[in-house]
Amino acid sequence: MYPVPVTMQTLAVTMVGALMGWRLGGLTIIAWLAQAALGLPVLAGGSGGILPFIGPTAGYLFAFPVIGALTGLLVAHGWNGYRPVMAFLALLLANALCLALGAVWLAASIGLDQAIVHGVTPFIVGGVLKSALGAALLAPVASRTKRPARS
Repeated sequence: MYPVPVTMQTLAVTMVGALMGWRLGGLTIIAWLAQAALGLPVLAGGSGGILPFIGPTAGYLFAFPVIGALTGLLVAHGWNGYRPVMAFLALLLANALCLALGAVWLAASIGLDQAIVHGVTPFIVGGVLKSALGAALLAPVASRTKRPARS
């Protein structure tokens, strides 16, 4: 799809945040994006370099560390695999934030209406499905770890 491809990257970055925590997860995602900026082919379609960071998908890329950290923070506060509905909501919120931030950037080049049509609407169902998959993946992780004490 153009200008924004369909990928599983949002699932990956939210899971990195959920599993590594907000600090380490956010830093890991920043390191991955730095590799991409240096030209390593680690983004959608094997792309890398500076162009993705100034093109129509830049807003989504810059949102990745934010949504990874947000997910890690929410998981640390109990929105985790012990509470699958809350984990789903954490991932859904992160996906929605990514779409919103990406659309703001995209709107600067194609207008808000077109940004919503091409950069948000086609990704809503996928965001819901990826959030459900992420919550389902977090449940067995939680079952293998000691349940944290309530504060």
